[in-house]
Amino acid sequence: MQSAQSETSRRHMIDSQLRTNGVTAAWIVKAMGELPRETFLPAGKEAFAYLDRSVPLGKDRMLNPPLATAEILQTAEVSEQDNVLLIGAGTGYMAALLAGRAAKLVAVESDSGLAKAAATKVPGLKLVEGNLAEGAPKGAPYSLILIDGAIETLPDAIVAQLAEGGRIVTGLVDGPVRRLAIGTKHGGHVALRPFADIEIAPLPGFEKAREFVF
Repeated sequence: MQSAQSETSRRHMIDSQLRTNGVTAAWIVKAMGELPRETFLPAGKEAFAYLDRSVPLGKDRMLNPPLATAEILQTAEVSEQDNVLLIGAGTGYMAALLAGRAAKLVAVESDSGLAKAAATKVPGLKLVEGNLAEGAPKGAPYSLILIDGAIETLPDAIVAQLAEGGRIVTGLVDGPVRRLAIGTKHGGHVALRPFADIEIAPLPGFEKAREFVF
């Protein structure tokens, strides 16, 4: 049973973080207003569930701030016809939000502990445990790919799994700045266009190759 404090915290999150930043999509407001974020956090971290910051999940992974999640979903314009690939399932929070919206959903997670948590918290989720940067080619092509974290580079393997005309929404690492970006696949290529500076945690496995200086 959800506590009154939890329900109050969720309403405050909606009113003070989402609505004030232009998140108005009815399905997102409803889903995030009903889904208990605290159940997707490790024991002892529940009190941080509705703060506007990332919360550690362990092993350098984070549950991203509510606003980052909402902005990704709203900008993606997720529809009931979409075949969605979610990269970085974590403990399943974004997957749980998408489960009642997208026609099909495949989630990828590289950490076995997080993957187990996601599978437990989102019954029926089609979850692929493996390298995040490799995606889930068996379910391709996807009309929408969401990367729940900030990346330095977008791998060709991910672009190849996006349908022509499909869209991708992701976080970007741009030096010390974190941004959200969207791109559409045209002619086999995706050009990401940043649309908001925001707090979003880096996702491991998408680093640029470092140049060696002799």
